[in-house]
Amino acid sequence: MRAVCNTCFRHCRLEEGQKGFCGARRCVDGKIVCDSYGYLTSIALDPIEKKPLAMFHPGSLVVAVGSYGCNLACPFCQNYTISQKKDREGTKYVSPEELLQITIETRKRYPDTIGTAFTYNEMLTAWEYVRDAAKLIHEAGMLNVLVTNGTAELSVLNALLPYIDAMNIDLKGFTDEFYSDFVGGSLAQTKVFIAEAVQHCHVEVTTLIIPGKNDSEEEIGRIAQWLASLDAKEPIAYHLSRYFPRWKLDTPATDVRKVFRLAEAAREYLPNVFTGNC
Repeated sequence: MRAVCNTCFRHCRLEEGQKGFCGARRCVDGKIVCDSYGYLTSIALDPIEKKPLAMFHPGSLVVAVGSYGCNLACPFCQNYTISQKKDREGTKYVSPEELLQITIETRKRYPDTIGTAFTYNEMLTAWEYVRDAAKLIHEAGMLNVLVTNGTAELSVLNALLPYIDAMNIDLKGFTDEFYSDFVGGSLAQTKVFIAEAVQHCHVEVTTLIIPGKNDSEEEIGRIAQWLASLDAKEPIAYHLSRYFPRWKLDTPATDVRKVFRLAEAAREYLPNVFTGNC
């Protein structure tokens, strides 16, 4: 029996046993299930600024976890070894209850720990796990952070919003061509996701500046102007990060001076603009 995955814009139509594009979701008994549920590739204690979040509990720590799979295939992906991974090999199963205990024990040892961050790969491909674990962590009085490409249906976002306190969302560019031809995504879905998320929790947005692709002052200015126009619950911080060659893209690293100039262009519309990897 075929089934349709309704997690993101791809709406993968899957035969029995078949995985979707992301590698993390599968058709089982005619239903779409999260094949990566609880199977973690990464767990670490990170500063909140690494997510990056500059205006959400600065100086704090989070237990950062990642699984495998992604619904995009950005040729410059910094974490491609897990984002493009399609199976459980090398993972460790950690139930939501176990993740809660890890976070509690970490907080006892490191009192600056505020909760958990779901990051490293695209964790919305395992949104059910994020929902279940984040709910337990909230009930224990701690906070949850989600780092995401924002390419998911609003039904997924709405299922998570009660338990997510802050997000960093990638806005990879601001043209349909860049999204469709270069990263294989949907700008329209990402914009809808961001516009909804900013009304409910703390949101910061990141654009990785890639030479010759999304590095014009005009484009960054349009992104900043659009972010400034949103009905946000809290001020939106905008991060411009320097690109380094990785995975399939060997374009030379972004000129630091270019990143700084683009930050100035963004500050015409947004007061809180940060540069990264410089």
